[in-house]
Amino acid sequence: MSLEARLRGKKAVIFDMDGVIIDTEKIWKKAEKEVFSALGVKVTNENSKVTEAMTTPEVAHHWFAQFPWKGKSLQEAEQLVIQRVSALIETEECLIDGVKRFLEGLRSQNYKIGLATNSPQEIIPTVLRRLEITHLFDVVSSAEMEEKGKPHPAVYLSTARKLNVSPKDCLVIEDSYSGMMAAKNAGMEVAAFTNGNQHLNFEIADCHILNY
Repeated sequence: MSLEARLRGKKAVIFDMDGVIIDTEKIWKKAEKEVFSALGVKVTNENSKVTEAMTTPEVAHHWFAQFPWKGKSLQEAEQLVIQRVSALIETEECLIDGVKRFLEGLRSQNYKIGLATNSPQEIIPTVLRRLEITHLFDVVSSAEMEEKGKPHPAVYLSTARKLNVSPKDCLVIEDSYSGMMAAKNAGMEVAAFTNGNQHLNFEIADCHILNY
């Protein structure tokens, strides 16, 4: 079934952030490697794959458990990563074609629009400002404010509640399996955004979006 068909009867569209409205995977990896390597952590492309779906506090705890460092608290390490990511978002090439136009189209059809991300709350305004789309979102939510991040459904349930919409009336746009699991566990339908990659096929998704 197409995206248009899935949207019929829905009242809200909830977006993940990283990889869905902005291409930040390389930015997070760069910041993670810079910050934790400086603390003595041996971060490689291979062993950092496990942190891809984690929240920033979870990433800090993960590396500290393997390579305990001295001189900086976990919270200080987290903040260094967040500050570095925010700075890189302002300067790096990380835009995804068509995002603003797509959001404006949803707005014109009177859908409520939410954001639900595992990223820290502090980074959300930076992203929305860079894309010039702050005004297009009714609510934004960070899993930082929840007890657990994705794949736990808490951040999606909180977003639906703030939008005053039932979960069954929400369509979620996600790019990761853990994010899709979170949305499904919240009782929502999911569109998988693949950003032009025709080889990605998330069977868990209800439909797919190749690009905007």
